[in-house]
Amino acid sequence: MSQNPPGLMISAPSSGTGKTTVMLGLLRAFAEDGLSVQPFKSGPDYIDPAFHLAAAKRASFNLDTWAMDDTLLNAVASQASGAEICIGEGSMGLYDGVATRGQTAFGTSAETAKRMGWPVVLVVDVGGQAQSAAATALGFKNYDPDLPFAGVILNRVASPRHERLTRLGMEKAGIKVLGSLPRRGDLTLPERHLGLIQAVEHPDLEEAISGYATFLRENVDLDAIKAAALSGAAPTAQPLPTPPAQRISLARDAAFSFTYPHLLTGWRNAGAEILPFSPLADEAPDANADLVWLPGGYPELHGGTLAAAETYRAGLRKHAETKPVHGECGGYMALGEALIDKQGNRHQMAGLLGLVTSYEKRKFHLGYRRAVLDAAMPGFDAGSALRGHEFHYSTILDEPDTPLAQVFDADGNPVPETGSIKGHVTGTFFHLITGERT
Repeated sequence: MSQNPPGLMISAPSSGTGKTTVMLGLLRAFAEDGLSVQPFKSGPDYIDPAFHLAAAKRASFNLDTWAMDDTLLNAVASQASGAEICIGEGSMGLYDGVATRGQTAFGTSAETAKRMGWPVVLVVDVGGQAQSAAATALGFKNYDPDLPFAGVILNRVASPRHERLTRLGMEKAGIKVLGSLPRRGDLTLPERHLGLIQAVEHPDLEEAISGYATFLRENVDLDAIKAAALSGAAPTAQPLPTPPAQRISLARDAAFSFTYPHLLTGWRNAGAEILPFSPLADEAPDANADLVWLPGGYPELHGGTLAAAETYRAGLRKHAETKPVHGECGGYMALGEALIDKQGNRHQMAGLLGLVTSYEKRKFHLGYRRAVLDAAMPGFDAGSALRGHEFHYSTILDEPDTPLAQVFDADGNPVPETGSIKGHVTGTFFHLITGERT
């Protein structure tokens, strides 16, 4: 069997240790060196792939061992065709996932790395410790002896003495140090209430990524990192998910931007037309579209603008009279009756569903979702099982419409956010990753 390009997984003991900075810097540095780099994201994060695309100039895709079966994982992995090296970015800590299927952790970055045959580069925040950091790294290396381990990049190193002591510990533990990054406060990406800002909102993303690449060139061994990459067996080429319609009018702006890249690529590959429009610019969906799709995003930050966008709302209502409209998370809220922002201001939404949501009292919703449809939605018949991910802070004040699905978390526990259906309009709080194959 032929092989995939060699690859690595950039991971860390926990969130907030600098792996995104390392990831973006590596992608850009390798691209500047003339390598064709294929980025991937382990897990359901839908923000990071846009940053990867900006850094590598090549579309990034999610690899999700909880939501995706082998067929879809192969299809996503095969997007690396033509690349010279793959770089995956982990989610959370290396072994963090959901405790299901009798495993300690399922859907982890470690599982993705093993599935792809990629050694792990562990980014270790060594602030406040020196030789002790080696114990952390050694624990991560030995926790799963079957996981290939390339070495560590030390982050937030305070001084040459701090680096020397930390390296001594790693040497004693038999762990290769691939780089040492001095502490710099200007290297963190801006954040907001859902984590990182979107790539389209970064005030100067190109300058930031170029700075990361320069910083990594100065402080890591790029040749050693490249040499550590290993190839796994090439996946059998499989098609990505098929489109729910031929002509899809897709909301696309700073309020609506969270759609998994493998879905849009699959839709286009199958011949569907993706017709972007901007609700924030008061654009109506394409009048000739078969389907209007509103993805997730940050409508709560643009409530007044959306409420005043009469052309957009009139076009949406006209389409919904005879043809399907679907919304996910933020898109679902925008299809509702009203949205209350964190200041307590009530904004009129499209009114195609009766849903009323509020950010005034934040409630955190996070996790994988498995939904069994009680009614059909675009692309799926009633009775279909879907897999997705939910991540938002909104509270439902009113949801008077017919439930769309029975929804469960990763452990099979019922989830009250069932989604809604009214006429030709459907919505869910989870972001669709794939439908289960029968």
